[in-house]
Amino acid sequence: MDLQLTDKTALVTGGTAGIGLEIARALAREGAHVTITGRDQARLDAAIADIRASGGNAVRGIAADAATAEGANAIAAAAPTVDILVNNLGIYESKSFADIADEDWTRLFDVNVMSGVRLSRAYLQGMLDRDWGRIIFIASESGLMIPPDMIHYGMTKTAQLAVARGLAQLTRGTRVTVNSVLPGPTRAAGIVDFLRSQASDPDAPVEQLETEFFATARASSLIQRMLDPAEVADLVAYVASPRSSATNGAALRAEGGLVNHIA
Repeated sequence: MDLQLTDKTALVTGGTAGIGLEIARALAREGAHVTITGRDQARLDAAIADIRASGGNAVRGIAADAATAEGANAIAAAAPTVDILVNNLGIYESKSFADIADEDWTRLFDVNVMSGVRLSRAYLQGMLDRDWGRIIFIASESGLMIPPDMIHYGMTKTAQLAVARGLAQLTRGTRVTVNSVLPGPTRAAGIVDFLRSQASDPDAPVEQLETEFFATARASSLIQRMLDPAEVADLVAYVASPRSSATNGAALRAEGGLVNHIA
């Protein structure tokens, strides 16, 4: 299927690894001109080379921290117009509620929520003026099923759903859409350390760690495995395309059937 993304401009935050990298790769492969952001120039350069090696030549990077007001301003200045904004930047951690300090709540909120708020504020009006655009928040199933060991993380993902739905209300009668995509646990940087933090035997082989995690912490998953980032990226590429014009204000799940309800 031709997703009709040739020559569309896209910005993907946190695009140097994991889901963000695969989203950037998928969009570039479909013909979009992609800009990725990250804090480290060396990692940006490596990600750009990786995407180009897989056939996506129209890609560049902006070294800036999208989690800060200064970084968001720098990104908007370097890429003043985009057709597709993918708010992918995010961090997570497992921590007992009693041990989550005020600073932890603020840090996760700044990275996971305010990065998308600031960039959406920078780009939405231009999309409305041009009568075409896509804003996509990469949320999580944790925004619907709050993990008791990641309450501060779950809070930020629920907040993303609220922001995305609210912004979608501002697009009424236009060809601009705002949606959320909710991945489940995904193989990405740091996931092995996370699995070890959850395991009864942190030194067990990775396959055993994953099996135990889904048997205990995510037993409702229907696929009983980690997602590959490309599985999420394929859905995002469709939502970013003109072919998804009837999908607006939606929270689209790509979480392996972990959420045990249909609404």
